Amino acid sequence: MRMPGATAAFGLRTRLVIGFLLVAAVSAATTAALTYREARSAVLARAQDTAVTSFREEVEQFVPTLPLDPDSLRWYLYDIAARAKPHPWIVFAEYGSLRASSGDRPVSGVLTAELRRTALTSPHGSFERVVKDGTAYLTIGMPVMTRVVAGGDAVPSGLVLFAVMPMTNEEADIDALVTAARDGALPGLAVALVPALLAARSVLRPVRALRRAAHSMGGGRLDTRIPVHGRDEMADLARTFNESAARLEGSVQELRDAGTRARRFASDVSHELRTPLAGMLAVTDVVDEDAETLDPDTARAVRLISTETGRLAVLVEDLMEISRFDARAAELNADEVDAAEAVRSTLSGRQWLGRVRAELPEGFRIRLDPRRFDVIVANLVGNALRHGAEPVTVRLSARGGALITEVHDSGPGIAPDALPHIFDRFYKADAARSRSSGSGLGLAITEENVHLHGGTIRAENAPGGGALFTVELPFGGPASGRGADGPASAHGGTGPGDSRERTEAAAW
Repeated sequence: MRMPGATAAFGLRTRLVIGFLLVAAVSAATTAALTYREARSAVLARAQDTAVTSFREEVEQFVPTLPLDPDSLRWYLYDIAARAKPHPWIVFAEYGSLRASSGDRPVSGVLTAELRRTALTSPHGSFERVVKDGTAYLTIGMPVMTRVVAGGDAVPSGLVLFAVMPMTNEEADIDALVTAARDGALPGLAVALVPALLAARSVLRPVRALRRAAHSMGGGRLDTRIPVHGRDEMADLARTFNESAARLEGSVQELRDAGTRARRFASDVSHELRTPLAGMLAVTDVVDEDAETLDPDTARAVRLISTETGRLAVLVEDLMEISRFDARAAELNADEVDAAEAVRSTLSGRQWLGRVRAELPEGFRIRLDPRRFDVIVANLVGNALRHGAEPVTVRLSARGGALITEVHDSGPGIAPDALPHIFDRFYKADAARSRSSGSGLGLAITEENVHLHGGTIRAENAPGGGALFTVELPFGGPASGRGADGPASAHGGTGPGDSRERTEAAAW
């Protein structure tokens, strides 16, 4: 079981089972407590009522000849104790200073002052339950009544009888109830575990199905649906998921269709523009050669047309390149090359060796696509020369199994609000440069080429000033599926015109 955090220390199954068992335990404990209380009260009340009633009857029938001597009184007490119900009593008598008992054990310490006072003042007597030295006793006090004259009212004779009954049997019965309740709770919880597991399973089965469906949709299978069984809340959840998945699938399909149409449109337009643009470029090249023979106004117009036609040609080629990346039809023709030699070839081919400071240690051999690496270096250095300031430095190094290519200029750097968008398509940090020679796609194409190699690129402002672009490419070549010799990769593509220099990029 995965535990992503402290709040997920237990899985849903465990929480459901524990909750079910807690409910069962609380229910069993509550039932046992109520049963114990009622049973205990019934046991004690039955014994108490029997003893009090029996003792009262014995006292009412006892009419001794007064005054009494101790020996005669003791025989009377033996006689009363012999008829004790429901358990044997120890009968104790107080008559003035006279004390007598039917038993050998002293019981006067169990009799409380409150009981003695009530027994003397109440003709019906009183009783108490007392615990002494861990033993429970029922103590009963009854005054012996007599009549002074025949037919007159009964008056206390001064003789008080006390019955002391140990409640050992009742306590044993109560302990047996507690033991039975305790011993019955554990099997009850064990039995409750079975429906708890069944309930957890019935709840978790649709939850697991929902998890699998969500994971499948996350993997791109938008046609995933959950079987719906029953009409409970989980069935409603499954129906809601299926409805949401159907709407999501329709929306995504519409977006895919729209994206496909947009990519096809850009690709078709770019392709259709290439032929007339090729003719226009040929014408403008001829006209440029004769511009010196024209009057100044006509010469400026001719050069403007030539420049804009060149910009349009660059934009069309970049659009075709981007459309290949979007269509995921890129091919990465990787080969093992010397990184320093590849960078020198890029700088030399564009006549930048005199303008760029190159720190290119030898010995860095890496597997990559030479043409695409040329585009990466050319776009970054071209941007640095165009929008930064010289000197521009290109530096190669190695770190963590990757080739590090750094391009650093000495310009003012990149505006902080532009950094998050520097690789966006058609993004230009300065609105005044909207008519610059760049297409606004150069850095976006550079990023796609870096990703095609399985690498990363980042832009930042160097601590000493100027913009710093850092490209990391793995020495072992791109990972599986990111691009390889021949097959289509996960990004971009190639096509006619790709051998052209791509130094145009977004301004920062």
